[in-house]
Amino acid sequence: MSTAQEDMSGQRRNSVQKTEILDETMEEIPIKEIVQDTIDENGDEVEEVTQVTRKVVKRTMKITETSSTTKTTSLTAPAKLYGKDLSEYDEVDVDALLAQLSPEEINILAKEVDPDDNFLPPDQRCSYECTKSPTGPLDRKKLIEHINKQALETPDQPEFEPYVKGTVRGKKWIPPPRDQRALEVEEQIAIDMGDEYEQALSHATQEEIIDLAAILGFHSMMNQDQYHASLLNKGQPVGLGWDGITKSTQQKVYPMDPPNNTDVEESIKRVKEDDPKLIELNFNNIKNISDEKFEQLFEVLPKNEHLEVLSLTNVGLTDKTALLLAEAIEKSKTLRVLNVETNFISPPVVVKLVKALLKCRTIEEFRASNQRSAVLGNKIEMEITDLVEKNTSLLRLGLHLEFNDARHRVAAHLQRNIDRSGRQRRMGHFSRNYTIGAWQ
Repeated sequence: MSTAQEDMSGQRRNSVQKTEILDETMEEIPIKEIVQDTIDENGDEVEEVTQVTRKVVKRTMKITETSSTTKTTSLTAPAKLYGKDLSEYDEVDVDALLAQLSPEEINILAKEVDPDDNFLPPDQRCSYECTKSPTGPLDRKKLIEHINKQALETPDQPEFEPYVKGTVRGKKWIPPPRDQRALEVEEQIAIDMGDEYEQALSHATQEEIIDLAAILGFHSMMNQDQYHASLLNKGQPVGLGWDGITKSTQQKVYPMDPPNNTDVEESIKRVKEDDPKLIELNFNNIKNISDEKFEQLFEVLPKNEHLEVLSLTNVGLTDKTALLLAEAIEKSKTLRVLNVETNFISPPVVVKLVKALLKCRTIEEFRASNQRSAVLGNKIEMEITDLVEKNTSLLRLGLHLEFNDARHRVAAHLQRNIDRSGRQRRMGHFSRNYTIGAWQ
């Protein structure tokens, strides 16, 4: 029998036991006698005695045990602190040791230890402590001037070895010699463009060569201004050659969009009265529209028969008001374009808005990107894709879909809807002209 034991210090102990038989004897030990009354052949009654014995084998054995110890040494030595293993400090009471230190000793210890805690302010993590009292309020301009002045007045530290022109200190790097076969291959590479092209390029100006490089796609040979000037055929910038440095171009200043001065209450009143002149309603970027105003608008929207475009971008729509909008969309009769971008609508409510488009067969364009959640998720995108594929009237969808499968399926279905609507318009135009000609 063999056993193997391994302790924590990396030693492995193997032990082997050998057994040898020296002597073997057998003895019979009587246990008891059994007396029974039986009848013999003559018919007489006799007593029969049966003696029970047990055989015992006695063996003398010799057991020899051989043990061997194997010590393995690890390449990484255990971490030590002040000559002792770290395991010896496990039972040390740190709080009791800190209680014996004076405040000055604790400050010295704190300077040597970095707490590495991001929640502590930088002045408590830094070992430098300024003991000077403040001379006044902070003046950033004067502080920078003082730092620059000190930097100029502070003399440079003297070098241990003075600089001597032409003297090389240390080991100079010498590039390894190149393979002769590689040099021969480079020398053999030559492009024969013909006499006509060689003559044209030899007399070409630098601006023409830059234009040619841009046409051929060698954009790494020129800077950004040269590349775009060549593509747009604007002429090369003056003073910029192959080694020209591109400066930052001046940004174009566009005027700010005028504020939206649409009267909310008046617009809701016109929607309620079904004004035939109100075809487009734009509430974009109006911040102070309350939920009560939205409820009034969405309540009268299904009864309107002239409104075609409704823009509600960046107006603070929430899930509560968006659900009311979904109910109004289902009953709308003339709405063609709906824009609810840049609001606070959650992905499940966006799905309900897309689902409402199935009952409203008049909406051709729906935009709802840039909502509270930047990513819709795979489940939401698949639901939107299934709903869009069931919609035969939707032509444009403004939603950011992350997964390629959803994007491709939606784009293919919208393209089929566009093709179908184009054929229907052409057929309607042809039938109308044919009818007019027949009646004439």
